[in-house]
Amino acid sequence: QVQLRESGGGLVQAGGSLRVSCAASGPIFGIRRMGWYRQAPGKQRELVAQITSVGSTDYVDSVKGRFTISRDNDKNMLYLQMSSLKPEDTGVYYCNAEMKTRLYSGSYSPFWGQGTQVTVSS
Repeated sequence: QVQLRESGGGLVQAGGSLRVSCAASGPIFGIRRMGWYRQAPGKQRELVAQITSVGSTDYVDSVKGRFTISRDNDKNMLYLQMSSLKPEDTGVYYCNAEMKTRLYSGSYSPFWGQGTQVTVSS
């Protein structure tokens, strides 16, 4: 069974740093784009950062210069290093990945993790 599992969330003071991780497990035969999304209370889920299989990255304007997305293709891991955190960064952070889960199929499907809570206090 293919799974994405986030870890590393928690409570941090404004100005602090935190790293969240996402582990992909199960029968995986390829991962293309991976991304971090977040959902604040009462708001829609938004894309925070994404990274392609060759390392090209993109960020929402509000986190540029503060967050860094990275991946380890050998370990099927995704990371988000967050620094200079602000209260508005509070939310549930979700991992998303486009994965190929059948050896002889060329198709990729999106998968989601269950999320990890990040709370930034002022």
